Amino acid sequence: MADKVTALDVAERAGVSRSAVSRVFTPGASVSKRTADKVRTAADALGYRPNVLARSLITGRSRIIGLVVAYLENQFYPEAIERLSRALQAKGYHVLVFMASNSGAEADEVMEELLDYQVDGIIAASVSMSNDLTRRCEAAGIPIVLFNRAQDDDRLSAVTSDNYHGGRKLAEFLLAGGHERIAHIAGWEGASTQRDREAGFVAGLKASGQSLVARGVSDFNFAKAQNVAREMFGGAQRPDAVFVANDHMAFAVMDVLRFELGLSVPDDVSVVGYDDVTLSAWPSYDLTTVRQPAGQMATATVDILMDRLADPDAKPRRVALDGPLILRGSARIPKGWTS
Repeated sequence: MADKVTALDVAERAGVSRSAVSRVFTPGASVSKRTADKVRTAADALGYRPNVLARSLITGRSRIIGLVVAYLENQFYPEAIERLSRALQAKGYHVLVFMASNSGAEADEVMEELLDYQVDGIIAASVSMSNDLTRRCEAAGIPIVLFNRAQDDDRLSAVTSDNYHGGRKLAEFLLAGGHERIAHIAGWEGASTQRDREAGFVAGLKASGQSLVARGVSDFNFAKAQNVAREMFGGAQRPDAVFVANDHMAFAVMDVLRFELGLSVPDDVSVVGYDDVTLSAWPSYDLTTVRQPAGQMATATVDILMDRLADPDAKPRRVALDGPLILRGSARIPKGWTS
């Protein structure tokens, strides 16, 4: 094997100090363009690559952020992961992705494993943190930001859409369309996103003197949403509108209504969802939904994480971003309403 090229070799070839080579390959370090060009030219000629792991032992920073995701089958999360990854890369960080379930025990096990990788911070997407693990991360100086989920823990920062007002918008929209038998198909009831969306939706109905005529729970699961739809709409006294807690489940509900029960969407039943994933705009679904501002959510999440890394004493922040109601063909559009 050929001898490994070192930073000293690059420094000698470029005619600069070893510390200059280190600064060139350290994100955010101050170095002139002339020096950087000389060092990179020498490094390319020698085939040199900096040892990131060795540097992390010296600096105490791995420049790796752990991203834990629990619900990748929902089309919202692949897009969100891409946006989070790009935003972190722009800050000079790399992403280590781990999968978990909504189970607190499994999520904690995954988080424990992440800590073994010496990550600088953690983003938990639709994953809850136990009090014990939160304490351990806090003691280790590892900041955590919850993405698309919140918890009743003042130590944790969280970024979500404004789920309560999003749910309320949907209720007001369906009521304005003249619907009188309105139902809700909930996701996982342990999630703050579910609770807040339903709370806003129910409050919107109540303000006009209405309440849910039917309710089912499908745990953000496609097959369970299909089963709930079969039961909810299989009888004579079916609802004339339904708010499904996210788009992923709304697609399952629409498939059952149209292809199994022979109902027309929206002539027989209006269907609305939440997220505005790419498939929602496809003609096969054309789903009316509340858009989660994924780009803004990713930017806010990374900004909070960077602030906590720069200042460990920075106070945790809670951000809830407004998302617009996107009108499409799956629901009756009230007269005078525009996108």
